[in-house]
Amino acid sequence: MPNQEDAPYDEGATYRGGRRGRGARGRGSGRRWAFGGLALVVLAGGGYAGYRLLGSDDAADPQVTAARERLQGFLGAWEKGQAEQAGTYTDTPAGAKSLIASVMTNLKPSSTEITAGRGERKGDGDVRVPFTVKMRVPGVGSYGWDSEARVRQRSGKWAVEFSTSMVHPKMRPGQTLALTNAARADILDSKGKKLEAASLVGVVDDKSGKGVSGLEAHYDERLSGGKGPSKAVVVADRNSGQAVRTLSAEKSTEGRPVKTTIDPRVQRAAADALSGVKKTAAIVAVDPRNGHILAAANQPGGMNRALEGRYPPGSTFKVVTTAALLDRGVRPADAAPCPKFAHVNGQRFENQNQFVLPEGSTFKDAFAQSCNTYFVGARGKLSDTALRDTAQAFGIGGGWDVGAKTYNGGVPANTSDNDKAGAVIGQGRVEASPLVMASIAATVKNGKFEQPVLVPDAVREKFRAPRDLDPKVAADLRDLMRATVTSGSGHALKDLPGLPHAKTGTAEYGTDNPPRTHAWMIGYQGSSDLAWAVLLEDGGSGGSDAGPVAARFLRNLA
Repeated sequence: MPNQEDAPYDEGATYRGGRRGRGARGRGSGRRWAFGGLALVVLAGGGYAGYRLLGSDDAADPQVTAARERLQGFLGAWEKGQAEQAGTYTDTPAGAKSLIASVMTNLKPSSTEITAGRGERKGDGDVRVPFTVKMRVPGVGSYGWDSEARVRQRSGKWAVEFSTSMVHPKMRPGQTLALTNAARADILDSKGKKLEAASLVGVVDDKSGKGVSGLEAHYDERLSGGKGPSKAVVVADRNSGQAVRTLSAEKSTEGRPVKTTIDPRVQRAAADALSGVKKTAAIVAVDPRNGHILAAANQPGGMNRALEGRYPPGSTFKVVTTAALLDRGVRPADAAPCPKFAHVNGQRFENQNQFVLPEGSTFKDAFAQSCNTYFVGARGKLSDTALRDTAQAFGIGGGWDVGAKTYNGGVPANTSDNDKAGAVIGQGRVEASPLVMASIAATVKNGKFEQPVLVPDAVREKFRAPRDLDPKVAADLRDLMRATVTSGSGHALKDLPGLPHAKTGTAEYGTDNPPRTHAWMIGYQGSSDLAWAVLLEDGGSGGSDAGPVAARFLRNLA
């Protein structure tokens, strides 16, 4: 009788290929099986044929020789993926065709070699012939097994007695061979549960079994257990597609889970706030005390714009500009003219809808109402490097070690008066991600920059800002951001609990006339450890459009 175990065959001259494939076991130790999309097909697949028939019993028993020749036809057609042809050599052509087609199409071997041994005639006249199947399976490597065929003579004709277990001795009727992705460890939230944030988690390629985006790609080796087969050969039920048992050996090292700082409650609140939003959008939330990223939601999924997007921040950047002005002696109660227009070397700047503030308005009013013309007019109080230097206190542009791919912002030194005029209102060459803008709000709340963190055990060294905010500047910024909610453009949050502080932004982009705008709102809760940023791409106005989304997010947490 042939060996009924999966064949630990010799990879010598009769088979050219790599090492034998190794598979994986089921769920355990934070690992998971990916059976999704396991298609059990019945169409013929292809494979390189290298059939050989060993030995000859012609002189000893011509009946054995005749039976083996019939089996040779079956095995040769199987090798070539010719399922229908293979079926014609059996006593059950339709069943043989269906199963051989399913096995070959599911495994998609790049090479197949089936070697028959010597046959033996039994007392009932049937001839039994052992054979060995060797395949090269993508994602698995070399995989093979031993089996045995019975060839019977009826009415003077020989036919291979077809059965499921003859194709593979570990299979039973109603089953087939298939591939599944090798076990991967999970990406976890802060509570140790599987993270539910598709654009943050990313995607595993079903064909290769490798992570191709998001955290799945960033931590592919860690999650998969390193080098080794990315897929496993399994016995699967042909009706349900469920794996019944694993046949190929597993990797020698198990994958390790990746635990993030994402708070599932905050993540759900952010995702729900974006539900139904027609624009491309993102929400980020962080803990001001330690920089832990509590939520990163994107609508729609795909690109993780919450952490990696590059956008002009518009008037939300006035938090940084205001810090620079406060550093240079401007006080919140100082007079702040806010005309309809400001002109810089022929370039006209204006307020949204060309609003003006009445005579006697203060710097506090200009901040709360987001008066562009005041800030453009105040640019002369700042050196060409003032915005860049102040941005450093907020960590902008630093080498953040977050544990994931991020865009950390850019605030270059100004090269002209017009460049500075655009920069003070978050336009021109100033760029940021939603994560950067949430971190700006967190820095105001905390009084100093704490680098955002997503995967704590992957962070080697957190970036430290070269300087901290002056305590008086931080206190004034808190007062100004609260005034934005109580008497300014952040009125959408006015009636919410938790003492919300905010800054709105409407950022122009592109070359259309009038220009298109992104809608921003950033802020933090005065009564809890939560800072956040909301972005709506091509979304209109910060106060009118981003504001209601921010309000939904905060209500979801109430």
